[in-house]
Amino acid sequence: MLQLTELNRRIRMRDERGFTLVELMVVIAILTILLAIAAPIYRTTIIHAREAVLRDDLYQMRTLIGQYTLDKQTAPQTLQDLVTAGYLRQLPVDPFTRSSTTWVPVTDDSIMSLSQQQPGIVDVHSGSQQTSLEGTPYSSW
Repeated sequence: MLQLTELNRRIRMRDERGFTLVELMVVIAILTILLAIAAPIYRTTIIHAREAVLRDDLYQMRTLIGQYTLDKQTAPQTLQDLVTAGYLRQLPVDPFTRSSTTWVPVTDDSIMSLSQQQPGIVDVHSGSQQTSLEGTPYSSW
């Protein structure tokens, strides 16, 4: 009977020692492989999200520039005019430059309607010098 108890104690002590070095190395290798696969996908997903925000911001600002021009019979002279007139609460932050002051307004002497009295901003672009995932610069969007 004493031998059986001694055997049980030895088995329990062996089980309580923990993982072997080989087991730990296998787990670390698996985690490293999973991380190597997930990290680039995560980065690409973040860039896709920023691109979607940039597209939406540009669309909204271009729409509001047109509405402002038709409503006021004069094109905005600065993007801040859209905020002052209540068309925007504030200028959106460019997702790539992370600033609301880097937008590049495009002015033109053209007139949208016969009743328009003054030319001004007709378009807006991102101030980022980076290139999109599709290969075009964000400043050309």
